[in-house]
Amino acid sequence: MAENTKNQSNSVMKLKDYFLTQEEFELVKNPDFGFLETFPVPKNLPKYYESEHYISHTDANKSLFEKFYNRIKEYNIRYKFSKLMGVRPQQSLLEIGCGTGDFLKYAKDKSLIVCGTEPNQKARDIANSKLGENAVSDSAISEIEQRFDYITLWHVLEHIPDLTRTIIEIKHKLKPHGKLYVAVPNHQSFDAKFYKNHWAGYDVPRHLWHFSPDSFERLFNSFGMKIEKKYPMWFDSYYVSWLSEKYRNSNFGFLKALLIGTISNFMSLFNGNHSSIIYQITKN
Repeated sequence: MAENTKNQSNSVMKLKDYFLTQEEFELVKNPDFGFLETFPVPKNLPKYYESEHYISHTDANKSLFEKFYNRIKEYNIRYKFSKLMGVRPQQSLLEIGCGTGDFLKYAKDKSLIVCGTEPNQKARDIANSKLGENAVSDSAISEIEQRFDYITLWHVLEHIPDLTRTIIEIKHKLKPHGKLYVAVPNHQSFDAKFYKNHWAGYDVPRHLWHFSPDSFERLFNSFGMKIEKKYPMWFDSYYVSWLSEKYRNSNFGFLKALLIGTISNFMSLFNGNHSSIIYQITKN
């Protein structure tokens, strides 16, 4: 259903892996749902994460950029947790792609029963040092036995190769009244349109799928799931704009990023096209 395919008529844009390899890729439009796909998908995807600068797999806090990222991350953890509807002690939460485990640690401190999955060994070891041995594993979703009140994917869905199977398995792991929260970049945002092929939110080839609100909703509706609410991630416009300015080798990039991020957030108040969006999802 959601497979990476290409023909001459659905090619949208050519761009580079500005973060690591400088290799060129294309974005093609999925004919069924309208989201964009990265083409081609490399056979050895893990090598594109093999960098000490891939910040979500470390707890680095040395450079100005790392300090900026970590301050935003602390705010975003509190913000994302505040969006979980009806939280009560001892409810269960699964975070898929939990990185170094900071959101899970925050949820655990709020008396939720937590577990996570994370494919990167280094990040997984850091997460387990915070949460306790084996709280985070590299298990496939299908291998996890229990069902959950909450499942979260914070900027993870766009990285997962098998989109169809993943959504089916997530739906199965939700309790009948459980809530799924997915945060993804929005290529219809002002900052995406401003930076075009330099927009850091594309992050090819690590990001395989690129959603707009409409294409995201059409995809999940096709699996019998309903988008209940949408929430903006206000700081993502600044973070992504700063990265985009770095990719453009821009002078005074930080100041320009502040301007573009602010404009993007302002425009999103009217059209709903935030730089990144949290979707609250349930089963129909």
